[in-house]
Amino acid sequence: MFTEKERLFYAFDKKNIDRPPCICPGGMMNMVTKELMQETNAKWPDAHSDSDMMAELSRGVYSLGLFENYGVPFCMTVEAEAMGSTVDFGNIMVEPHIVEYSLKKSEEWDKLNKIDFDKSRATVVLNAIKKLSEYKDDVPVIGNLTGPVSVATSLLDPNIFYKELRKNKEAAHSLMRHVSEQIALFGIKQVEAGANCITISDPSATGEILGPSAFKEFAVPYINHIIDRIKSMYDIKIIVHICGNMNIVKGIIGHIRADAFSFDSMVNIKEIKNELPQRVTMGNLNTFMLEFGSKEKIRTSTLKCASDGFNIISPACGLGVGTGLENIKIILSTIKEIAE
Repeated sequence: MFTEKERLFYAFDKKNIDRPPCICPGGMMNMVTKELMQETNAKWPDAHSDSDMMAELSRGVYSLGLFENYGVPFCMTVEAEAMGSTVDFGNIMVEPHIVEYSLKKSEEWDKLNKIDFDKSRATVVLNAIKKLSEYKDDVPVIGNLTGPVSVATSLLDPNIFYKELRKNKEAAHSLMRHVSEQIALFGIKQVEAGANCITISDPSATGEILGPSAFKEFAVPYINHIIDRIKSMYDIKIIVHICGNMNIVKGIIGHIRADAFSFDSMVNIKEIKNELPQRVTMGNLNTFMLEFGSKEKIRTSTLKCASDGFNIISPACGLGVGTGLENIKIILSTIKEIAE
């Protein structure tokens, strides 16, 4: 019999286990729903800025039988806000989002704040991780980082940023160097606070948006910088999630030095595993189906993920806030059937 933490880390190392672990990391891959907030009495937007509420809401994900991990935060704005962008914290149905960029062009990168780990909302996340790590239940605590391209496009209008990847590469690289180093430091702080592994999600770094050349030049090296900086300090597993169709960059994705890769629901796992034969794969249940699909469809899709060879079962993206808890519970209950 495996604990949740043992099962996840056995999966990372491709050791024999009774069944795949079933997780939803947090961050971009948000696992919070309206029903969960009501059940735990820890609600958005307050839970984004209160470490006790953040920890309680995350703990509810496990205690209510949804997934086998804890994970914080529940949005992708923590790093960009700490570096100078303005955030609207939304409401119970809407996640925080950027409403004012801190930069007008990449060349202004040196005006960005460094993340203050004692005063910014990053402190809330770190304190929540510490609280979650102190529970004696052997549940893995997953820290979450926003990927470097996504942070850059939260500091600078994406329309400007993507143009500068072609027209002003030197400035764009300077911005990316600053951003990736700040993200890496946040990751190190999360590990020190008690995170057992880290997920980096970079939805703005899709192959469709960047194209293979820019993906190779601006996504791969800076994601790797974050991974390498964290791993230079701590022996910890790191998951990388990239959105979108992988076909255009499937020959490049393997250059990212992640321990596990998480993919969008549109990705054919059998094809991508041919490109990443030695890597751990995670995913990739369609979140629209989880919210609106039938219980039988969720069950059969979960079984297909397992039979297709995913080492870790997970939603392909953040859950819709309106997703019912009973629908979510089907994923874990179905996976548990494998071990019976």
